[in-house]
Amino acid sequence: MSFKESACSFLCQDVWLYGIISIPKQAIISTKGVLILVGGPQYRVGSHRQFTLLARHLAAKGIPVMRFDIRGMGDSEGEIRTFEEIDEDLDCAINQFFLEISSLQEIVIWGLCDAASAAVFYAHHDKRITGLVLLNPWVRTEDSAVKTYLKHYYFNRFTDSEFWKKLCSGGFNYVAAIRPLLKLIYNSLISKNKPASVTQSISCNKMINDSSLPERMFSGLNRFKGKILFITCGDDLTAQEFMDLIKGSKKWQKLLESSSTKQFHLPNANHTFSRREWRDQVFNWTYDWIKSW
Repeated sequence: MSFKESACSFLCQDVWLYGIISIPKQAIISTKGVLILVGGPQYRVGSHRQFTLLARHLAAKGIPVMRFDIRGMGDSEGEIRTFEEIDEDLDCAINQFFLEISSLQEIVIWGLCDAASAAVFYAHHDKRITGLVLLNPWVRTEDSAVKTYLKHYYFNRFTDSEFWKKLCSGGFNYVAAIRPLLKLIYNSLISKNKPASVTQSISCNKMINDSSLPERMFSGLNRFKGKILFITCGDDLTAQEFMDLIKGSKKWQKLLESSSTKQFHLPNANHTFSRREWRDQVFNWTYDWIKSW
């Protein structure tokens, strides 16, 4: 099945946002569409053209897809904002998607990292959203970052033969190796002394000084009445942090055991599933899951 693409533009709070619609060329188009939400700092093409390829893959199989630049990113106008400040962008984009594709009745939001978290915060407010595809959701806090680095990075380094070879040969830079951990510990101590109302919400792979983020994520997921697909990878600290959160919480485990929730894991993949075999697997999981309901 072939597809076609067209550009779209729409207003959000008096500034112009721009996106791309990918739709099947067949006469009958699915009543279910996918909105690819872009995390920051990133634009609608995605790392190694990931979002473009996903949109075309789904459109070629009969599912219309929209991807767009939030305010302040890519071609869109306005001030740059964090993943916790894009509800209006999402609402306007979904409105435009429905205008572009008259057959649409429901939307699935697909998001990676902090875009996944943004989707969780928004979805339960909008009845048009019936599904979420969440890849390596961002649940990072200062404290969890320290634990994750110690458990999944530094411990692995100490069990790596190449690390000991470098250490014995004198080629190991102690200062460079320990500096990231010291910075995380320092930030964690500083954040504990801040008032609970003070937050610093920043984009993916940067810190968020807000210990309530996992709780707010849980609340958003718990209030969402649609279907949820989680996809995680093994070679990524963001994914490890999310999986550690689940392992250490019975309420999270219960939430993910729900019949409306499905999980897939690629143990060797990196954060953006950059190899073709990983990317294709993610695409196929996404399509099969959407068509299953």
